[in-house]
Amino acid sequence: MLSKNTATFLGCDAEYADANIVLFGAPYDSTTSYRPGARFGSQAMRNESFALELYSPYQHRDLSELSVCDSGDLELPFGESELMLTAIEKCTGTILHDGKLPVLLGGEHSVTLGAIRAMVHKYTNLQIIHIDAHCDLRNDYLGARYSHGSVMRRAWELVGDGRIHQFGIRSGDLEEYNWAAKGHVRLHGFDFSHLMATIAEIGNHPVYLTIDLDVLDPSVFPGTGTPEAGGVNFLQLLDAVLNICRQTHVVGCDLVELAPQLDPSGISTVTACKLLRELLLALKL
Repeated sequence: MLSKNTATFLGCDAEYADANIVLFGAPYDSTTSYRPGARFGSQAMRNESFALELYSPYQHRDLSELSVCDSGDLELPFGESELMLTAIEKCTGTILHDGKLPVLLGGEHSVTLGAIRAMVHKYTNLQIIHIDAHCDLRNDYLGARYSHGSVMRRAWELVGDGRIHQFGIRSGDLEEYNWAAKGHVRLHGFDFSHLMATIAEIGNHPVYLTIDLDVLDPSVFPGTGTPEAGGVNFLQLLDAVLNICRQTHVVGCDLVELAPQLDPSGISTVTACKLLRELLLALKL
């Protein structure tokens, strides 16, 4: 007997009603400032995830132990940032209302703002841990307020000073760095040297974790729209993600900026898949 055709991330085939974690994709890259293609990231991760095992030797856990629903990709209007953000906010809000943890797959980084809009409605003291090569703190990019280059500035408008903690940053313009230095955000450049102190400071406050995969060095992860030399390696990023998920109260997260067609080898996509597997297994439910 033939079965229906379904495309889900590895092992994430639970029914929505039974799931504790819900994956959903946001295939959007209309504000990409350099190389487009991140709209194909979420589907590529589903397609290539079956190159991996369910079992993680890093955590001695297996995805079969979890109940994760992959609800597929949202239908998003290209070129209409506000409509896109509204759709993501609505989806994230529904997942939160139903007592589940949302995991958003990008897409470019501007999609994160939709999820954060929903988060701040439920969590009044939300902290954001932002892992990225870029500050993303521009007030606008070429006049556009909604851009992957300004997403953390828009997030700051929602959460206020001192609640955005940035790691891996190694690119931005002078205005962004000067604005951050005024105490609006906690910018930690280049690596994760200050991560454990930040985790201790955050304590039990709710955390939204946003991971721009271009934090990885291009030698490890070339399949992204704005690669920046001098990044961290996979094991450094994995260690940071495990520490964050195990030692803080993560209430939602995302993984963005995989542009699979920019890496014909497929290595970037498989790397993103492996990080997502570890992220799901590390979340405390």
